[in-house]
Amino acid sequence: MILKDKVFSPSTSAKIKAGQKQELDVAFYLRRAFKDHPQVFVFNDVKFKHNGETAQIDHLIVYTYGFILIESKSITGEVAINQHQEWSRSYRGQWQGMSSPIKQVELQLALLKSLVRDNAPQLLPKMFGKLQQNFGGREWHSICAISSNAIINRNNTPKTLEERLVKSEFIADKLLDIMKLPASTPNALHFISTNIRPWFSEESLVRICEFLLEQNIAPATHLKPDAITSNINEPRAIYQDESTLMAPSSIAPVAQEQSSANNEVNLKCKQCSNSQTLKARSGRYGYFVTCGECETNTPMKTSCPQCTSANTKVSKRKESYSLVCSDCENTALFKFEG
Repeated sequence: MILKDKVFSPSTSAKIKAGQKQELDVAFYLRRAFKDHPQVFVFNDVKFKHNGETAQIDHLIVYTYGFILIESKSITGEVAINQHQEWSRSYRGQWQGMSSPIKQVELQLALLKSLVRDNAPQLLPKMFGKLQQNFGGREWHSICAISSNAIINRNNTPKTLEERLVKSEFIADKLLDIMKLPASTPNALHFISTNIRPWFSEESLVRICEFLLEQNIAPATHLKPDAITSNINEPRAIYQDESTLMAPSSIAPVAQEQSSANNEVNLKCKQCSNSQTLKARSGRYGYFVTCGECETNTPMKTSCPQCTSANTKVSKRKESYSLVCSDCENTALFKFEG
């Protein structure tokens, strides 16, 4: 399932444009392979801060058994790696050194691991209601996706690095080989197996994915979705619960009342305008509320109360919900009962 798409920044730099095209290529193959997969959650272009450090991940895969980070690298020509793990590439017949994208993604992985470990109590449940789980035993992988038109010199590349290099069109095959997903989501019966791989429960996957969306740092400026040729969508919801699924739709006209302070959103049922017995829920297509009177579902995503922009997203932290505007950067809290 695709939870976050790439947000493009306008640029006249040929290098930046090539890098963004490479990320778009990888995102395309990830969407084709995993957009409907119940055990695989894809984040494109994730940026977060932790312990005073900032990490930007081109593509992040959260799956039943762990995490995979992908660094996209636009390379025209040939790339080679020596026994010292030093990278070089050819450009118009001339060879020059380059920084290691594998080392770069490893640094990002270390910061992500620190982030989720420090927040384990809110992401993972306690075993038997007493023992707090952590991320020990979970799988962590990092790979590099190279442009399809590049030539990878694999003859002298160290085996441990060679296995972590893949061309864009083979990215899905590589991920499936790494993840080795079961036919169905693991359950308690897997404890009988002699080859146990610690897995995340559905609840834990939901918490982790919601948390990562909340941690993502939105760029200050970006192109409007309708100005981008690719289909840039809002982050999709993380799981399907027992409620009726909410399909993406235009903003409901009765879903919001603007407060004088422009930092609150008062929700109303789109069917009966009730605002007293609304219950917040998560569904396949995002956050919504269910009316306690008529049982109608109303999307929480609405226009910004300050600038009326529709370029907003709903964020959740613990029991609080907020509406974040990407245009004016206003954050408004949802006010509802239930």
